[in-house]
Amino acid sequence: MIVLSLAEIADVVGGRLHRAEPGAQVTGTVEFDTRELTPGGLFVALPGEKVDGHDFAAQAVEAGAVAVLAAREVDAPAIVVPPLAAGEAHERSVALTGDKDGSGAAVLAALAKLARYVVQRLAEGELTVVGVTGSSGKTSTKDVIAQLLEPLGPTIAPPGSFNNELGHPWTALRAGAETRHLVLELSARGPGHIAHLAEIAPPKIGVVLNVGSAHVGEFGSREGIAKTKGELVEALPEDGVAVLNLDDPLVAAMASRTKARVVFVGESPSAQIRAEHITLDDEARASFRLITPAGEADVKLPLHGEHHVGNALSAAAVALELGATPAEIAARLSALERRSARRMEVVTRPDGVTILNDSFNANPESMRAGLKALAAMTRETGRRSWAVLGVMGELGADSVTAHDEIGRLVVRLNIAKLVVIGPEAAAMHQGAHQEGSWGEESTLVPDVEAAAALLHDQLRPGDVVLVKASKAAGLWRVAEALLEPRETDNSENRSNGGDA
Repeated sequence: MIVLSLAEIADVVGGRLHRAEPGAQVTGTVEFDTRELTPGGLFVALPGEKVDGHDFAAQAVEAGAVAVLAAREVDAPAIVVPPLAAGEAHERSVALTGDKDGSGAAVLAALAKLARYVVQRLAEGELTVVGVTGSSGKTSTKDVIAQLLEPLGPTIAPPGSFNNELGHPWTALRAGAETRHLVLELSARGPGHIAHLAEIAPPKIGVVLNVGSAHVGEFGSREGIAKTKGELVEALPEDGVAVLNLDDPLVAAMASRTKARVVFVGESPSAQIRAEHITLDDEARASFRLITPAGEADVKLPLHGEHHVGNALSAAAVALELGATPAEIAARLSALERRSARRMEVVTRPDGVTILNDSFNANPESMRAGLKALAAMTRETGRRSWAVLGVMGELGADSVTAHDEIGRLVVRLNIAKLVVIGPEAAAMHQGAHQEGSWGEESTLVPDVEAAAALLHDQLRPGDVVLVKASKAAGLWRVAEALLEPRETDNSENRSNGGDA
């Protein structure tokens, strides 16, 4: 963050000083976890359902904080923010903190004001804010964009999927005078959410990847999702750039909703930045010819799954806008690292069993992408494929149909074994049986522990296992169990193996 005095911060957030020196300066980071504080930092006291950050105010100052951003007076130097007026609290802020009196929402609102002030100051210089949204692939694309931009200048991006009303301003406040690029992902569970996040850190470049079925239960329809995702391009300035996926009609239609210049990406011949001659190797890693107005280059992605091609094209468009050449972009795309856990994380055990841990979250679109990657990794090699799948949440009235379709797709892709976990996902199991009249190829188990036990008993060397479900299903525990040594299987040297 830029250096600010406590008096300046109080003025920005509309708070008052309590036991604090007005001229004292915040020179460190802004943190909501006392364990992460550094000397000169600012501690954000968030109340919650189980613990209240206000109770750790003194501890935060002992850890190096100059002051505390708080909703009430504490036993430490503080900037006390006022309560929010009726109807002023953003509903996701209230849900996020879980506090009963709205004090957490008031602190988050103050944090948002501080982040907006800092970003606006930095944007007057050389900072460019890049926003990414879409129903799936936001985190992976954010990671790719960051890796393409880092050689062009200091770049800040959130860890993992820290994309809500806390993670967004917290990440923005990581930016300092030296930062050139701030890459943020914007999530939503309802109308207005992306517009709210875009106000906190106004983007200059906006990327919309796709419109799928994630949270359709909250939005009511894919058209409702598209309306909210398009809030990102509506927030762009006239001298901004909207990067839109031309292969998705609902995304392409967003071109009419922005004042910014539009750059289309995709496999369509009409896209300015596109991929041609896409091929997959036996680990589902894509190679393609990158076509741009500035030239062409060959790309060999080290990431697993053809769906990463579209993500890479969007990232390439951003990097091209900010000064990278096609050759530089292709070289960096070919050297990407996976930065966020449980997203097509491929690990091979010493016995040759390969685990595709894509368990962070799931919706119908990302589930299909994961299954296609699994099929591509086993189709030519003859390795036996396993799809270990759990519930996809927040699909509303479409839930049964969506799960049924995934079960049918497993059969159509000729995946050898399907393990469905939990009664909420039972329609996958039923769909698989109805599509091709499977016998024992599909198994419905009650919970994660039963799935892990079945797999431990039936996996054999060379098998490839995809583990995927919505985050709440906890299927990451299946992936971890498969990588842990067991006393009963004589695999004493089993470990995490190499990260492919």
